[in-house]
Amino acid sequence: MEETNQKYPESNPGRTDEIPEAQRGSRKRMRKPVLSEMFQEHGKVPPQAVDLEEAVLGAMMLEKDKLAEVIELLRPEVFYKTEHQLIFGAIQRLFAQVQPVDILTVHKELQQSGELAMIHEGAYYLTMLTNRVASSANIVFHTRILIQKYIQRELIRISSEVIKDAYEDTTDVFDLLDKAESNLFSVSETSLRKNVRDMTSLMKEAINEIKAGIDRGGHLLGVGSGFTEIDRVTSGWQKSDLIILASRPGMGKTAFALTMARNIAVNFKKPVAFFSLEMSAIQLVTRLISSETEIPSDKLKRGNLEPFEVEQLYFRTSALTESALYIDDTPALTIFELRAKARRLKQQHKIEILFIDYLQLMQGAAEHKGNREQEISSISRALKSLAKELEIPIIALSQLSREVEKRIVKKPILSDLRESGSIEQDADMVLFIYRPEYYKVEDEAYGSPTEGIAEISIAKNRNGATKDVKTKFISRFAKFADLEVDYSMLNTNPSAPPFDSPKKTRTVMSKMDEDEKGEPSF
Repeated sequence: MEETNQKYPESNPGRTDEIPEAQRGSRKRMRKPVLSEMFQEHGKVPPQAVDLEEAVLGAMMLEKDKLAEVIELLRPEVFYKTEHQLIFGAIQRLFAQVQPVDILTVHKELQQSGELAMIHEGAYYLTMLTNRVASSANIVFHTRILIQKYIQRELIRISSEVIKDAYEDTTDVFDLLDKAESNLFSVSETSLRKNVRDMTSLMKEAINEIKAGIDRGGHLLGVGSGFTEIDRVTSGWQKSDLIILASRPGMGKTAFALTMARNIAVNFKKPVAFFSLEMSAIQLVTRLISSETEIPSDKLKRGNLEPFEVEQLYFRTSALTESALYIDDTPALTIFELRAKARRLKQQHKIEILFIDYLQLMQGAAEHKGNREQEISSISRALKSLAKELEIPIIALSQLSREVEKRIVKKPILSDLRESGSIEQDADMVLFIYRPEYYKVEDEAYGSPTEGIAEISIAKNRNGATKDVKTKFISRFAKFADLEVDYSMLNTNPSAPPFDSPKKTRTVMSKMDEDEKGEPSF
């Protein structure tokens, strides 16, 4: 596009040709250009591309096809000149109302809103914008330049504010960090968006993933949970997925999440982030030690350990100590704080999965205070957005409503999700934990005992099948494991009784193995 050096009175805040001649003779009496404080201090003009702003606005009023190409990329504040912000605002309103956009309709819209008088030369200026268009072929490229200039201006503004606040002794340094990080993330979130992708690139990427699966020999595509049957149904937790793990209190949500986090970090050697809003980091680690060493947590708290248990404590926790499991126990975490922490963990430690315990304890946006349903809805949407941004699965624990307790059959259903139906809507997968033993149900309908049995119900799976998977719950150690494992073989203490006494329980073939061939495992 041919550029011109033609100047307009309002386009250059530093020009002086409108100052009366009587004042031009004396620099001392001449008024300085009105620039923002930060640019006065640095003596520089803000990054801008006024000629491209004129070309883009003119092209949008001339060709509706070009308007559709760039309207979603732009916002009024992207434009440097106030007049251009007003004109684009009018174009936006017309577009939102499905009205035609041209020089006449924009002129009328500005008249009705009372903004036309704020534009120097009014209708003539609109005509001048359309005359500035030599070709609209490069409108997308020009738009991206405008966005770059806007980001530069925002970075300068944010940096200047940070510098100013940092000199104030009354400013809390952590509040300053949060504010700076929030402002910077806001710029990237609102300005850097992904484009529509064509089938050529998408098919190539999908085929490459399938080939990678073939090369793995059918192994997990995502992050494994460490539970054989669950991994077989889900193929592992997938990138960008939001997984909701819900149950009533006492079912073992935290224990199940911790078991998975341990399996991923220790067995699969993958970095894991665990945000605990309910329990302290030391409490979680004590649980992990109990699960790993198979020493009851009450004995660990009292320190009443036998010599062999002390040896077991140090020997069995070495793998856990060296694992890449990162725990944050900040209470009342906001979605902004979570996003900032998760981004740092992704950048510094390359985390591959993130756990949140639990969703209802998080704080939502300030505008939703007082409306808990909207607050939870905004949190669930933000978690899904974060999973897509970081390209990792996020497993968020959630409470269920008391409606479960009012039914004869206590098994959870999707409508039991507490405080917001949007949790179900935003989630890619929803898992429920149900332990019949907790409700004094001793035998299930087909005769299997329920003692030590936990049912993981995959109630929603956007990318696969739903299924109920039975696992083993060892209450002494707050630990979950595959049902087929013989836990008596795991006890290294010859003087202690086996964890699963044959007098109390019996092992039977699980229904989930009915489609498998071979001998049952005991």
